[in-house]
Amino acid sequence: MDQSVKLNNIESVLEEFEYPIARDEVCDRCDDVTLVLAEGDANLGEVVANSNDDRFESVDDLKTEVFTLLPRNAVGEPFQSEGEG
Repeated sequence: MDQSVKLNNIESVLEEFEYPIARDEVCDRCDDVTLVLAEGDANLGEVVANSNDDRFESVDDLKTEVFTLLPRNAVGEPFQSEGEG
């Protein structure tokens, strides 16, 4: 079942895993998860596949790695809040 999740809700997906978890297992389990980014989207499994880490120790560890691997424009403009306008 394909799943789309906004980047700011990524923890809801990552919290489903037992840690530590291997990179390959994350890739397999997230191959049908689409991250909805500020500009465009990305397949979560493919993003994690680009990591140099073989395993992740916690939700925060994996979340930090995902944010590191995404292009800068994926999270929106710096210092902007979604509530302003």
